[in-house]
Parts: sequence; structure tokens; C-alpha cells
Amino acid sequence: MKFTKVQGSGNDFVLLEADESKRDWSRLAVAMCDRHFGIGADGLLLVLPSNKADFKMRMFDPDGSEAEACGNGLRCLVKYVLEKGLFNKNASQMNVETMAGTRKVKLEGTGGKIASIEVSMGEPRFAAGDIPLVIEPGGELVDIKKMLGYPLTIDNTNLLLNLVSMGNPHAVYFWQRPVSEFPLSRLGPKVENLPVFPNRVNFEVAQVVSRQKIEARVWERGAGETLACGSGACAIAVAAHLHGYIDNKVDIKLPGGVLGVEWDGAGEVFLSGPAEIVFIGEWPNENVKKG
Repeated sequence: MKFTKVQGSGNDFVLLEADESKRDWSRLAVAMCDRHFGIGADGLLLVLPSNKADFKMRMFDPDGSEAEACGNGLRCLVKYVLEKGLFNKNASQMNVETMAGTRKVKLEGTGGKIASIEVSMGEPRFAAGDIPLVIEPGGELVDIKKMLGYPLTIDNTNLLLNLVSMGNPHAVYFWQRPVSEFPLSRLGPKVENLPVFPNRVNFEVAQVVSRQKIEARVWERGAGETLACGSGACAIAVAAHLHGYIDNKVDIKLPGGVLGVEWDGAGEVFLSGPAEIVFIGEWPNENVKKG
């Protein structure tokens, strides 16, 4: 089985061209993403045919769970299909089906050479059922203000979490000190697995540097700390915009690089950043188990 290793701002993936035949993709993701006994990656990306869009994307985390959305993975998939000649490089737009809905991709370039890839990450959502968040009896939280300051205490640390769904769940914590000082390796897995998040949650810690720049680190559900997270960058920008910390465009500086996010406070969130093909290889077919 031929694979391609891709990365966006250090968020790396193993990418496969696939079909809808039954395979145990979860088990394969665990094997291929292992950084000691496999290829090593933050996730397994599948490029599939689609009846609704130009392509379909599925993404499995290193623990075998399937993610609803993945911004860096989406850009890497687009880079791959363009470089492989599976889509017209002169086109200005592409549509990709994901678990979170069909995502629009804006392509800019000249002479068949793509200069930038900007992807729509859909509209942010805030209701408890969208995160999802388990709340006490008495009705569903739909007030955005309440979701932008949800108090939790973990290991005697008080956290005001900003809860945003970008098709997948995010909890953003704004930290007044350098994010390098935050104990993410200790608190990240505890936030991810809190009982109030039945589907677990991605956890971001962010420091607002200016109205145009935010520094952040991410603990990804099913993967641990990663060098970057596209949907996480979008969630950070949305929460920061609603708090009035930033303007419509912001650069999110993560350990693996910078991602650009644009949101005007309503409608879709747009994500831009690098996407690169790293290398190609072959995975033994005997390690692919049919489901």
C-alpha cells in the first residue's frame, strides 16, 4: 500500500488514496501513526471519492478515533490532489466533503502553480449540544457569553474555558503568560477526558500578544500535544474575536509555524497556512486488516 507523508506547520499526516471498501482504518491508523514502530504521524488522512463534492476526506487520530474536522489535514489533502494531478491546478475553487460538512477551498495561483490554499472551516457553534457538553438538568446552554467563560477547576487550577465547536470540540484557555510556561502535558489530558465532554475535547492554551498575533499550544484529542492544529487555531481566533481581543484577521503562532485565520464575527471561518509533501513510501499490505 503506497502512502504519502504530508505536513502543515508541523502537524503531520500519513495520507492514502482509498475507496469505500471495508477496512479497519482505526487499527491501521494506530499502526501507521506510531512514531517508533510505524511511520509516525498526528493522524491518518484518507482521500476518497465523493458524490457530494470533488473529494471526500476522513481523518483518524493516532488512537484510532475518527475526527470530525481537521484544518491542517484538509490543506494537506488539497496540496496532494493538486500535486498528483487529480484536480485542475487552474481552478479557483474546490469542494471537499468531511464529517463536519462540505468545505470550500479557495485556490490562488498563476500558470498552474498554486500560491496559496485557503479553506473554509464552516461556522463556529456554541450550544452545549454542538460541543457537546454535559450540563446539569434544566435546559441547554445556548448563551454564547456563558460558553465563553465556562469555569472548571483541575488540580487546584482554575480555568475559564471558551467552548467552541468547529465541527469538532474545542476548549480555549487564555493565559496571561508565555504559553511555554503552561503545564500542558499535565493538564491537557485531564481537560480532554473531563466527564462533561462526552466526546472528549481539544484543549488550546493561548496568549494574546497583539490584535494581530496570538501565541498558542494545543493538546489534541486522541493525539496529545501537536505542533499545530488548524481547527484549534480557528477556535482560538473565534473566542478571541468574541472577547474583543483581536480584529478580523489574526496570525496564530504555534510551535510548528504560523496559521492565518480570518473571521468577521459571523458566518464561516477561513484558515490559511503551509502544506507540504514530505516523502512517499510503501506500507506492507499484510498490515492492513479488513473489517
